Amino acid sequence: MIKEYLELGQIVSTHGIKGEVRFNPWCDTPDFVKKFKTLYFDNKGEKSIKVVSARPHGNVAILLLDGIDDIDKAKTLKNKVLYMKRSDAKLPKGTWFIQELFDCTVIDENTGKTLGTICDVSETGANDVWHIKTENGEVLIPAIKQVVVSVDVEEGIIKINPIKGLFDDEN
Repeated sequence: MIKEYLELGQIVSTHGIKGEVRFNPWCDTPDFVKKFKTLYFDNKGEKSIKVVSARPHGNVAILLLDGIDDIDKAKTLKNKVLYMKRSDAKLPKGTWFIQELFDCTVIDENTGKTLGTICDVSETGANDVWHIKTENGEVLIPAIKQVVVSVDVEEGIIKINPIKGLFDDEN
């Protein structure tokens, strides 16, 4: 489901004494964080903060946020989650954010039967694994082109070609 504001990551500690913070991004790379001039402390966009600078530093990003100019102010932000406005991110056509998959309805492409909803995603390295909540529990499917036929996060519909035996009692 398309969400206007998405979790981008979490401030994990301070960096130096001039107000910079270490930010653990929940995205593919810390470089992604450099795209944003404004971030938010809530999922409604009501509490914004300007990004003065952002740079990758290993697997985190170092942020300098407007008005945070010493270590004491930076300490008050520890463990805060920062959100991004989706329209500020330019994604290639046919791509989406993992958070937008949650609660999408999963449909069997062959039968039209509703199988369940996406409730979690595991990143395994080779391919993501989608967790589908069904009437009978949770089913895991690989997010590969042989299984996933189409994804429409705007409509909240995912069509799959299920692997035999995952959603029924067949062997």
